[in-house]
Amino acid sequence: MNLINDLKIVSMKTTREGFGEAMSFLAKKNKDVVVVTADLSESMKVDDLEKTFPEQFVQVGVAEQNMMGVSAGLAMSGKVPFAVSYAVFSPGRSWDQLRVSVCYSNANVKIIGGHTGLSVGPDGATHQALEDVAMTRVLPNLLVVVPADYEQAKKATLAIAEHRGPVYMRLTRPKTACFTTAGTPFEIGKAQILRKGADISVFACGPLVYEALLAAEEIKEKVDVEVINMHTIKPIDVEIVVRSAKKTGRVITFEEHQINGGLGGAIAEVLSENQPTKMVRMGMHDSFGESGEAKELLEKYGMNKDALIKEINNFIKING
Repeated sequence: MNLINDLKIVSMKTTREGFGEAMSFLAKKNKDVVVVTADLSESMKVDDLEKTFPEQFVQVGVAEQNMMGVSAGLAMSGKVPFAVSYAVFSPGRSWDQLRVSVCYSNANVKIIGGHTGLSVGPDGATHQALEDVAMTRVLPNLLVVVPADYEQAKKATLAIAEHRGPVYMRLTRPKTACFTTAGTPFEIGKAQILRKGADISVFACGPLVYEALLAAEEIKEKVDVEVINMHTIKPIDVEIVVRSAKKTGRVITFEEHQINGGLGGAIAEVLSENQPTKMVRMGMHDSFGESGEAKELLEKYGMNKDALIKEINNFIKING
């Protein structure tokens, strides 16, 4: 089975579109599914659900902390609430309520954080969530999922709805490449080796998985790159991480997030305990973003194909 499409022939859609379509399907299928949002139904692509299933939609206004409390209460009454907002507001502004009302109680709430990373672009540093994975993966009982594209966002939404317990799912704003196929399986906690290689392992998440695949294809004559889609940060797939690192002996992590506490931190923890390996973490280096077009920002801060190729070549040159 082909896990990915031809990298040169891809359509462009947003991960939030995939989420919105899956939510409308879930609402029709299960009357206990409820969307709770903080004045962002259109931006988070749940406005169709709001119109079609108004009895399964709760608008709390600009009150993310209240949204989390309402969602916890709905979960305790047997509903399957999806708390939907921008990540800078939830979990950013509602972390205390997430910790106590949701995670401590192991409430069956699905927290959806949209508009993450630098690719939020012109909205600027205040709206570019680059810390949300670190904030969420530290909380007990909470799973952390980062789908790579539109198709995977649909599958991930269906999967987390079936999971009993709290989940945080991270979505991005702009249209990105739809490179996974309709038949590509999705299982929480099971990473995907999208390209096998022998020289270096690249662990990526979100839309940067596509950039990693492009980089691997461009330098395949010189360096054999293994590309792994880490769509689940917690629980992390220890087996695949260790096996790939043991095979290649070199690891790069690639994420649209702070390197501290995100995917890079998670991989480093696994390797330090199981398979000490030379590695480089690519992402934001203890910095805030800035206003600008998404493409410009990703280039400036080293989160595109060209930056990864440069890092791979430097890694091979320095470490042999």
